[in-house]
Amino acid sequence: MDHSELGRAYAEAMGRPAAKIERLPGGAGNRTYWRATDGTGQSAIVMELPPEPGKSEEVSKDAAAQDLPFLNVHRYLERIGVRVPRLYLDAHRRGFVVLEDLTDRTLEMALRGGDRRQIYARAIDQLAKLRAHAERDPDPSCIAFGRAFDFDLYQWEFEHFIEYGLLGRGSKPTEAELRELRETFTRISQELAAAPRGFTHRDYQSRNIMVLLSGEQVVIDFQDALQGPRQYDLVALLRDSYVELSRDLIDEMLRRYLRELPRQGGPKLDEREFAGFFDLLTVQRKLKDAGRFVFIDQVKKNPSFLVHIPSSLRYVKDALARRPELGNVREILARHVPELR
Repeated sequence: MDHSELGRAYAEAMGRPAAKIERLPGGAGNRTYWRATDGTGQSAIVMELPPEPGKSEEVSKDAAAQDLPFLNVHRYLERIGVRVPRLYLDAHRRGFVVLEDLTDRTLEMALRGGDRRQIYARAIDQLAKLRAHAERDPDPSCIAFGRAFDFDLYQWEFEHFIEYGLLGRGSKPTEAELRELRETFTRISQELAAAPRGFTHRDYQSRNIMVLLSGEQVVIDFQDALQGPRQYDLVALLRDSYVELSRDLIDEMLRRYLRELPRQGGPKLDEREFAGFFDLLTVQRKLKDAGRFVFIDQVKKNPSFLVHIPSSLRYVKDALARRPELGNVREILARHVPELR
């Protein structure tokens, strides 16, 4: 879209002409975001959709009404009381959506001058509320209830790590080492896939939670939501590649989640078992992240995520140390991944 089209989009949504339009820096996705501001200082975000949306941007052929995933999941989250950006204009069939301007203050930025414990407590409470309500009130019209983290997806992500996080960084494991890694990764995938599933944001982390000046937190980037284990979003938040947390704070927030979940109508869960599965899932998710960051550099030609590989792998190292049955994985990776030595 050119600036005149963006200006018309803003005017249609807000009833006032735009005086200034600026492109916002993007992440690893394929959508483009613009901030349009009018003469009174009011603003909104125009989300420009790609001409041919990628896989994560469209619903499969059998989904009702070929809805846009962002809007489909947005409706569901809004209905169950999760704070999401306000929708001013749905023109996705013309290639754009106009949304509330939440400013640029992500949770990651809010931490720089805020109370870390209090900020994470709010994020945990909202996540427990989301999960408990979604488990109690599943909605088949929401696409997140029709797709899942299954064995094949976990396996694909492990292979993604092998291809990019291991071989792509120049490591040369033997065939026997690769075979042993794959056999263990298969067992991990089977265990992860067998866990109870429910609504999972998939990337509930410090850059996908906006913090308003009031302290209210707004969830964004939820279009890839699916069914996954309860610990998945907790790994994304507490094992965040962009913000490293101490294990003490992680454990405190896990306990908070386990207290809050039943308060919101969810089940009461065993703390030790829950934390053990959290560590197992950490190994899978953070190896995937490390591989993904290399992929984004080598394939998408965006090296900006490479700096986050060490923190991702430090989480893997800690989690492997807490799962002694994965000693073979720890030894093999320590030989080939400098951060895991």
